[in-house]
Amino acid sequence: MIYLVGGAPINHQWLLELGQKEARWIGVDRGTKKLIEAGFSVERAFGDFDSVTKEEFNHIISHVRKLEVAEPEKNETDLEMALKWALSESQPIRLIGATGGRLDHFMGNLQLLTSPLVLKHTHSVEILDEQNRISLLKSGDFKVENDPDYRYLSFIPITPEVKKFTIAGVKYPLTDHDLKMGTTLTISNEFIASHASISFQSGIIMMVRSKDNT
Repeated sequence: MIYLVGGAPINHQWLLELGQKEARWIGVDRGTKKLIEAGFSVERAFGDFDSVTKEEFNHIISHVRKLEVAEPEKNETDLEMALKWALSESQPIRLIGATGGRLDHFMGNLQLLTSPLVLKHTHSVEILDEQNRISLLKSGDFKVENDPDYRYLSFIPITPEVKKFTIAGVKYPLTDHDLKMGTTLTISNEFIASHASISFQSGIIMMVRSKDNT
């Protein structure tokens, strides 16, 4: 498992509670500083590091095994740089520190999930924070386990149409429904069984598993 940790606000305690200290931890710009502060061993770090001070950058240099420094003016974000590298490693990927903060960054990070490299990746790629798990599904049949940490289950069409969307094992089931972009029909469903069964014939859909902020 590869964790890419960006610069958006992150609860250090939550990072530790993930119980994945033996995973591969990759820093993205200021997220590298947060990983070091939380006591993680950072395998690599990517970014232009324009969001850290000179002293913080020197501290990062002394704690990271391999540093990939980019120019501030470039054609991709720091997270996209890191994600391209992670996709070449053929492992599941989790993007952390990618949701809070600036909305343009968040929207850009969501769009990364739609890239051809991510869609053809043979392992799961998710955006993860304390309240949400976000991933994309291509057409097919799926079983989603009922995780009590994430009460709600939502689906958002990414393509103009998702054909014959079917979901069972939830409070609001659907059968062979053609979903179109711009609808909220499939927002905030809830499990009523040990798992939800999902299928659709064509299109791409974003799955969001979430919980209330308590």
